[in-house]
Amino acid sequence: MRTRITVPDDSLTRLRIALTVFFALDGFVFAGWVVRIPAIKEQTGASASALGLALLGVSAGAVITMMLTGRLCRRYGTHRVTVVCAVLLSLSVALPPLTHSAVALGAVLLIFGAAYGSINVAFNSAAVDLVGALRRPIMPSFHAAFSLGGMLGAGLGGLVAGALSPTRHLFGLTVIGLLVTAVAGRTLLRIPAPTPSQDAPRQTSAPRRQGTRTRGLVITFGLIALCTAYGEGALADWSALHLEHDLEATPGIAAVGYSCFALAMTIGRLTGTRLLERLGQTRTLVGGGTTAALGMLLGALAPSVWAALLGFMITGLGLANLFPVAVERAGRLAGPDGVAIASTLGYGGMLLGPPAIGFMADWFSLPAALTSVAALAATAAVIALLTRRAAG
Repeated sequence: MRTRITVPDDSLTRLRIALTVFFALDGFVFAGWVVRIPAIKEQTGASASALGLALLGVSAGAVITMMLTGRLCRRYGTHRVTVVCAVLLSLSVALPPLTHSAVALGAVLLIFGAAYGSINVAFNSAAVDLVGALRRPIMPSFHAAFSLGGMLGAGLGGLVAGALSPTRHLFGLTVIGLLVTAVAGRTLLRIPAPTPSQDAPRQTSAPRRQGTRTRGLVITFGLIALCTAYGEGALADWSALHLEHDLEATPGIAAVGYSCFALAMTIGRLTGTRLLERLGQTRTLVGGGTTAALGMLLGALAPSVWAALLGFMITGLGLANLFPVAVERAGRLAGPDGVAIASTLGYGGMLLGPPAIGFMADWFSLPAALTSVAALAATAAVIALLTRRAAG
């Protein structure tokens, strides 16, 4: 058992608000960068393949630094690391429009990806500590803030795209990010993270098999995160193409596909705390994975556009809370290192999804390929069911 430092309730409330702001800021900044990718492609003169390789810089930077961030959080504290990474994220988002070649773009995206991956590990680790202190399953609310921030960032980016150059737009994101960090960061730096006390019993005398078992469980929850993120990545890149080419939707309707999925996921996360309090973590994971699997079968195999859109929404509701719960469980077991492992596996799933769907679409068809999202969602549900006793 772990004894936690007692922090006043009002401080925990302010800490929750500050962390929510950082989650939203992360989604806001990342979405603002994503909507300017076409303009930066034109600016750099990169071909589609060269741009694809350059964009891998974001993923590579994130994956490389996630495990390192877990160690930094243990050494310096999750709050300090979150603030430093927020500053780096805000500064690095201004770099892509300053490049004029695909190689230079890939190099600066390594920096941006490193900041993006690091802040995800840091604030998720801080959120895990807060969840333990409050003893309420509020993790989905933080991820809902990320989703809302992303929707706001994408919407604002679409509005200003015609009036502002990428350089001015992304520099504006830097200014906003630094201002938000200065305000919310003061709260994080002033309030100590709820952590084990110095006189708490340590696990140094535990058998080695205990550490092996814990690591195995952390990887298991990471696999649930992978299955979830695989679906997010696949729908982000392939939902519009499926609607337009397979179901003959207009480009405008096709673009709505991912929006329906993202909106449903946001709604699911906003209601996630109440769902977890009522059903518990295992039932939420099993039910969510099963719902997502059924929804994706409908979305992939439906003969009409509207049925497919309904399927995407059901999928979003089902997947909504799988990643937050998996990361929170991994963090409870192994602290920042557990969050880092689960986040790295989850991010790997987001990377794996789009190319895997592409290869399967060439071999079979795009609708058949999209059923792999349903298969992995069902796999997540089975994993949660099989590990329910060990997780408890």
